[in-house]
Amino acid sequence: MANTSSRTLRLLSLLQNHRYWPGPELAGRLGVSARTLRRDVDRLRELGYPVEAHRGVDGGYQLAAGAALPPLVVDDEEAVALAVGLHLAAASGVAGGGPPGNGAAAAAPAEATIAEASARALAKVTQVMPSRLRRRVEAVAAMTERATWAQQAGAGVINPEVLAATALACRDAERIRFGYVAASGERSKRHVEPHRLVALDRRWYLVGYDLDRQDWRSFRLDRVAPPAGQPAPRGGSASRAAPIQSTGARFRPREIPGGDAAAFVRASASARPAGQEVIAIVEAPAAAVRERIGQWSSIEEAGSSRCRVTMTPPENSDWAVIALGVAGADFRVISPPEVAERIRDWGARFTRATNPGEQPAPANQ
Repeated sequence: MANTSSRTLRLLSLLQNHRYWPGPELAGRLGVSARTLRRDVDRLRELGYPVEAHRGVDGGYQLAAGAALPPLVVDDEEAVALAVGLHLAAASGVAGGGPPGNGAAAAAPAEATIAEASARALAKVTQVMPSRLRRRVEAVAAMTERATWAQQAGAGVINPEVLAATALACRDAERIRFGYVAASGERSKRHVEPHRLVALDRRWYLVGYDLDRQDWRSFRLDRVAPPAGQPAPRGGSASRAAPIQSTGARFRPREIPGGDAAAFVRASASARPAGQEVIAIVEAPAAAVRERIGQWSSIEEAGSSRCRVTMTPPENSDWAVIALGVAGADFRVISPPEVAERIRDWGARFTRATNPGEQPAPANQ
């Protein structure tokens, strides 16, 4: 690497990626001698980066914590992932991103502060992005619909290249091809007119019209794979086969059933095998409970000041316990008994949390 400036940036990026680099391995990555590596390390120190050197046979280098946050070096995929995370965090303080029933008007000051800080950071990040990255980030932000309060964690398991490519295809109304792995493990080829991205229950979904099946479908993005015959991506490197293939063919957007991509994904998820149905009676008017947890359950009047809540947890009973807990009223679980037992367990732990001296009951009781 003859260009000293480029090599210095590469060195900084490597030091930020790993806690510790053995000297010979780091020099090999850069294609320089040990002497040149030492000079490059000294150059970083002059710029204010606290690089620590460890001498000896196993000697190496690591980037220590400094007195101030130094400029970071991130690659394209890291930049997109960072901007998407900041966008979701900023939106959580505006669009009711807290737990069910915790809207923007009721957001805690700390949550609002985090949202504002995320918005400021997002503005700074996108301002200095190259236009090609800014276009991808803006597409993800524009083409994503919020469906639940827990969607932020889902971004961590998605290949940023898949997320950005599908968002661009949605925005540009461009048909795409990709491989897909069903829950059963069956692999298939898909030719899709992409409509919207939806973040639901810690996962990302693509809603689109499947041209081969002539019907609307939702696809989990963590199950998207390269079309058959291409190697699966490892780490999302742009040098490997892209999981999403743009066809270049534009289309006129169709009307999605119900007109709401998030509702379509929720309905599709409820139709899939999931946890056991939970039924509870909540001692509050249906309208009040519906305002808090309506989008996660079915609510019916059961008297002047009580209602019947029915929900099907996507994974386990803890989800139902959380939803009932934020309903804001007393409740009684009708079925199944396992959920009532789970609530008793939670209640006992919460009680012990307010009475530190109380010991937990033996496991066999």
